[in-house]
Amino acid sequence: MEQFSYRVGVEDEDERIDKWISNTLSSLSRSYIQKLIKDNQLFVNDKPQKASYRIKVDDEIRFQVPDVAAPVIPAEDIPLNVLYEDSDLLIVDKPKGMVVHPAPGHYSGTLVNAVMFHCKNNLSGINGVMRPGIVHRIDRDTTGALIVCKNDAAHQQIASQLKSHSITRKYRAIVHGRLPLEEGSIDAPIGRDVKERKKMAVNLQNGKHAVTHYKTLKTYKEYTYIECQLETGRTHQIRVHMASIGHPLLGDEIYGSRKTNFRLNGQTLHAMTIGFIHPSTQKYLEIEAPLPEYFQHLLSVLE
Repeated sequence: MEQFSYRVGVEDEDERIDKWISNTLSSLSRSYIQKLIKDNQLFVNDKPQKASYRIKVDDEIRFQVPDVAAPVIPAEDIPLNVLYEDSDLLIVDKPKGMVVHPAPGHYSGTLVNAVMFHCKNNLSGINGVMRPGIVHRIDRDTTGALIVCKNDAAHQQIASQLKSHSITRKYRAIVHGRLPLEEGSIDAPIGRDVKERKKMAVNLQNGKHAVTHYKTLKTYKEYTYIECQLETGRTHQIRVHMASIGHPLLGDEIYGSRKTNFRLNGQTLHAMTIGFIHPSTQKYLEIEAPLPEYFQHLLSVLE
């Protein structure tokens, strides 16, 4: 049982309590907070309150979250496109539409289910039962190269390289419009969107340092084919950064336009190249994931 206690500051006065807690504690959804309130598990100044209660300065908010039994994640015989494999690492070409790891209510059909079957018990356990072997991730509708670690030592070394921004990560994307510069860099912090908490945005006050380098590969009438290289790795970084300069990714319904002349399932974004120092050999290893068929077809149509 995990217990939480907060005291309301001046800057948060008059906020709905359910909204304030879900914004303060992002690991709990607003609907879950509302259930705790409905079950009289949340107290304000030692008294239960409704979800619509508007907090006041110096209110003491207290609640506890029951322990949840760890879910059983099944190994599933899902085909994998393996780009590289040895005793330390597995690098796969993740397909469009596949979620990287399980989440509450979605415990099957993910990349983790597939690699659990492929690797048997040989996966790092640093990120727990929900994310065995997973050291980084890409969005559901983003395709391309992803590293899976087979042991904790490899996981720690790859994680260290990710933290120091020394891993090479190059993406291919198609964006709306024609870029005014052949290449450039976007240096803008990324954090939660202040209005829509499930989205990310350029957030100058509370965002984390984020840098994306881009260059034009081909210009079309209404679109530009680009390569992006990540210096940092924030959630939705390329999608947010390109949208912030007025060139959202084609097919991106969250940060771009829903209107398009093409039938697409999400953003046109592909993690093409990943390079790093191998945890055992200590030599630089670079792996490339070929463009998926839908992406190649789209480029041929644009031609």
